[in-house]
Amino acid sequence: MNQRLLFIAASLLSLSACAGAEQAPQHPQLAVPHDRPLTLTSWNLEFLAERNGDGCQPRTDADYAAMRQIADGLDADVIAFQEAESVAAAERVFDPARYAIVMEERAGAPSGTCGGEHKSQRVIRQAVGFAIRKTIAFDRHADVTSLMLGNPQLRSGVDITLRPAGARPLRLLSIHLKSGCFAGDTAKACPILAEQVPALEAWIDAAAEAPVRFAVLGDWNRRLGLEGDRVWSEIDDGTPANADLRLADAGTRPKCDPRYDSFIDHIVLDRRAGADMLSFAETLYGKDVKHYSDHCPVSVSLAR
Repeated sequence: MNQRLLFIAASLLSLSACAGAEQAPQHPQLAVPHDRPLTLTSWNLEFLAERNGDGCQPRTDADYAAMRQIADGLDADVIAFQEAESVAAAERVFDPARYAIVMEERAGAPSGTCGGEHKSQRVIRQAVGFAIRKTIAFDRHADVTSLMLGNPQLRSGVDITLRPAGARPLRLLSIHLKSGCFAGDTAKACPILAEQVPALEAWIDAAAEAPVRFAVLGDWNRRLGLEGDRVWSEIDDGTPANADLRLADAGTRPKCDPRYDSFIDHIVLDRRAGADMLSFAETLYGKDVKHYSDHCPVSVSLAR
């Protein structure tokens, strides 16, 4: 890969390792057994607003309560989420008594109105973040702003290292890449996604050189599981050795929406974390049940 990008990414990873550690408050009543597998989830929340009725997917109290119930049912240790307006919005879904919320610092520049049936609604901020079980200590690193390509409308990545009691550390990156280039390279959005890929690969390659296993979670807006996908081939090059990646959903077809037969939400594991993977699952909303987001949560369990 581009050596300059690799040097920059390695330098950023080194500097970010010095970022202040965030020791999650300990809540004995929320403690889980130390021998339980770690569960990682990714969930695009579809224009999750802080206030009822706002944004391109206006919701009611009942909608937020139903999403909170889904989140509680996941019982995940960490959820990488996308399309949340703010910490307050995320806390309407992820119980603040159970989860600490961290979000990208990018302010964004939302403007204009929504399309379709909600064209009278104003666009809100769509940000990336994590909900982290409060019994798990973690380090917050600098946001991966290289993914923005200098454009405030593109999302940065949120970069943390989990330090669970009785378990090996695990580095996690939450991302939401440019939409519109789901396969191939001819769509209008593809040149932008193509520019994001080397920036992401630079982070992956630098992390692969480091001693801590890692995973990249989020809405990739790309069908990485398609045979011969160019983006997957570029990042899964096995150089360095820990960049021999594992696509958690490989060989699995999504069931969230019958219109789609390949995932765009992915959990990608490095060689070390891939060896620790125990299972993959997609959480469905249920037959004839309202879809509270246009994405269903996807999860993996890892040996600690």
